[in-house]
Amino acid sequence: MRSMAGAGRLAGVLFIALASASLVLAQTGAARRTVWDGVYTEAQATRGMAAYGQSCAGCHALATEGRSPLVGDAFWRSFVQKNVGEVLEFVSTYMPNGNPGSLTQSAYEDIVAVMLKSNGFPAGANELHSDSIAGVQIVQKDGRTELPANALIRVVGCLARSGTDWVVTSATTPERAEGIAAVGGDATRPLGNRKMELKFVISKLDALIGSRVAVNGLLIGADGVEGINVTAVNRVAPKCP
Repeated sequence: MRSMAGAGRLAGVLFIALASASLVLAQTGAARRTVWDGVYTEAQATRGMAAYGQSCAGCHALATEGRSPLVGDAFWRSFVQKNVGEVLEFVSTYMPNGNPGSLTQSAYEDIVAVMLKSNGFPAGANELHSDSIAGVQIVQKDGRTELPANALIRVVGCLARSGTDWVVTSATTPERAEGIAAVGGDATRPLGNRKMELKFVISKLDALIGSRVAVNGLLIGADGVEGINVTAVNRVAPKCP
């Protein structure tokens, strides 16, 4: 199986729309479900070890270290702010390396159960199935959704200069976006209160000063504390806010 982090960038288009949807509650008002609610069973994870050993263990480690680990920072880097349905979609579409999609649906579901158990998420009373996990969010135990360093993200805010540096003021919370496709509502969505520095800008942005823009790039530091390594800046409204 190829590295999930690397393949995730290639498969990012599958997740662009889902990444934003996974951050909000269902319109029915139902309580948000997360990986901490128990979405697989112990028996399923035990059963899944056989499929993992046969199809995954040669390329991935169920530990924080080793070859392409599936546990700890590597897992959070790939999947925080996503949902369990997206993990299953990714694994069943791109794995195992060289023969993607070759396992049964139940085997892929069992392997995802192994991944969840290995990352310390609790078991529950019902097995993990594709029709029950689409909205189950991957968040920290206290509910935080901050993204790790090097996550591909987008923010919306007001483009400005700060001395010789480019910054986005009133920036929204960084959201996963593994492509630069436009997102509806950017011109009118509520902005935030953050100021984020834009690093490694190679495009001429002077004409966009004072505009509302969408910025895509890689977070520098956890949650972008040190700024954004910019890949694209696009105007979404002529004036800001």
